[in-house]
Amino acid sequence: MIRLIDLHTHTIFSDGELIPSELVRRAVIHGYTAIALTDHADYTNLEQLLDAAKKAKYLESEWDIRVLSGVELTHVPPRKIAPLAKKAKELGAEIVVVHGETISEPVAPGTNAASVACEYVDILAHPGLISEEDVEIAKENNVCLEITARNGHNRTNGHVVRLALEIGATLVVNTDTHDPEDLITDEKALKIAMGAGLTEAGAREALKASARKVSEID
Repeated sequence: MIRLIDLHTHTIFSDGELIPSELVRRAVIHGYTAIALTDHADYTNLEQLLDAAKKAKYLESEWDIRVLSGVELTHVPPRKIAPLAKKAKELGAEIVVVHGETISEPVAPGTNAASVACEYVDILAHPGLISEEDVEIAKENNVCLEITARNGHNRTNGHVVRLALEIGATLVVNTDTHDPEDLITDEKALKIAMGAGLTEAGAREALKASARKVSEID
């Protein structure tokens, strides 16, 4: 069995419904191995979010789960993504996610391109109708592309998977959790990945990719 690792979640510190301790506790009950707290960030709140996420690590000594400090850079102008991602890493972010060009929101064009070109970005979340060129750059720079469980954003999962398979980019499965009902099990994660066009073996590989991303932090 592959225990789930979720590298994209939100707490009450942005637009989530739960404080970190409750989110982490519910993740434990769902069988998670690790969870990244990645609240929505820009230049105005980066320090506060990372400070809170790092404090949540106290839960690791109480429950059998890894708690990673992170942020999701959200609706940041493309030219500002690289310097902000760098600053996040310097402040201790273990996971830097960027809110990609989902078809569900008016994300600035060029966000995907700026994100996959940045050495400080780990994951491009829900990248929408991402271009072949951007997928190729993501592969070169080891930026993971997200298969998302979140309604709305997940409408382009099939497109993302198709290009990632053709080009060889790394895929990960995340929930983009905002409320308790968004958390999933490893079985559901496999079904989401397979529903996006992966074989069962490919879906399992996407789950393993999250584990490899976490191992890079150690």
